[in-house]
Amino acid sequence: MILSASRRTDIPAFYSDWLLNRLREGYVLVPNPRNPYRLSRIQLSPEIVDCIVFWTKNPKEMILKLDTISAMGYDFYIQFTLTPYGREVEEYLPDKKELIATFQELGTRLGPRRVVWRYDPVILTSQMDVAYHLRCFDKMAGLLQGSTNKCIFSFLDFYARLKAPLREFGALPIQEEEMHRIGEGFSQIAQKYGIQLSACCESADLSRFGITQASCIDGDLIEELTGCSLRKRRDTGQRPGCSCMESVDIGSYDSCVHGCKYCYGVFSLERARRNKESHDPKAPVLFGTPPEDAIITERPVKSLKDGQMDFFHLI
Repeated sequence: MILSASRRTDIPAFYSDWLLNRLREGYVLVPNPRNPYRLSRIQLSPEIVDCIVFWTKNPKEMILKLDTISAMGYDFYIQFTLTPYGREVEEYLPDKKELIATFQELGTRLGPRRVVWRYDPVILTSQMDVAYHLRCFDKMAGLLQGSTNKCIFSFLDFYARLKAPLREFGALPIQEEEMHRIGEGFSQIAQKYGIQLSACCESADLSRFGITQASCIDGDLIEELTGCSLRKRRDTGQRPGCSCMESVDIGSYDSCVHGCKYCYGVFSLERARRNKESHDPKAPVLFGTPPEDAIITERPVKSLKDGQMDFFHLI
């Protein structure tokens, strides 16, 4: 299986010790996002996990642990979200100069194939217009040249529960004509720096600018990194337009404290802080403890390499 760590929270930034303990112990418990009384017990071993896909905005704390993860026999790549926003949008992230230095260090350690840049999401305001994004993308791409060879971007989605915080800093709906201008400009800049450009789950057709449809859980890249041929099943649990390969996510919502105004994974920053405070790096779950009457189901192990499947019992 492909392990996603994680769409729901920033495990590299806040919970890398916990992840190492889970890999050493060989399993993790993951609550159902809609029902905390139901948990999945997921086996972890290099024989089962074909690749780990990390999602992060600040992997600095995990960098020195990557050699250990690799020595344990795991393949992985890192999706590093790096945007041009200040603290009015991403309140508790480090300074961008520090994040760029971290990105460059990762690229040096791992090589550009294993570090994917996410310029995500593209947000327009009266101050951050199309020209602003083109300037920032050009500057950042120049600084990241040689540290990555792939960039994924997407435009801001106005989810209903995010409308109030988005209005606070003046986020504007993005028109299709603006999407095309950004797509064309980003494509020209990416070509200049030797970066492959993809768009994530976008309705606008940007293919005429040489922009491909993104697969954040990228089967082709995983095959390249692992040297194995995989059965590439699309993840039907994701939103329409998503081309990601099927994966198992081990994160939990309401546990990231970066304070990004556009975040869909945090319903309450205060709740996320409380959950983080209850985190035990030695526990099998990310935070808290499973309820006494919880139903724990062993997740079936699917081999993507040879089509075999093993089933385990309900405990």
